[in-house]
Amino acid sequence: RVQLVSSGGGSVPTGGSLRLSCRFSGYSHCMAWFREGPGKEREGVAAVCSGGDGTFYADSAKGRFTVAQDNAKNTLYLQMSALKPEDTAMYYCAAEHSGGSVLSAQYESWGQGVQVTVSS
Repeated sequence: RVQLVSSGGGSVPTGGSLRLSCRFSGYSHCMAWFREGPGKEREGVAAVCSGGDGTFYADSAKGRFTVAQDNAKNTLYLQMSALKPEDTAMYYCAAEHSGGSVLSAQYESWGQGVQVTVSS
């Protein structure tokens, strides 16, 4: 299994920015960020696939979040800006996509989760 270690969560006011990082070991064609808000199901936020297959975003993330993978540093990033209270959630990185949409929770490996809190 790909090992994943997340960092970078925190508390920011509405409109603020945060960058999440996820150190990984091993290979995964696609990697993604998911979040689970209070009382909500886990949802895919953004994904990136290697070999030029591109990046993918949930509608809620488009224009505000950017996903990137730095293979030299073995790190997956999620740059978040213009944050809203509804972005408050535990964020998880994921690897080893096993089927379906890259924004569906069909991944074999998961990071430990980092808390993002956006105050109004």
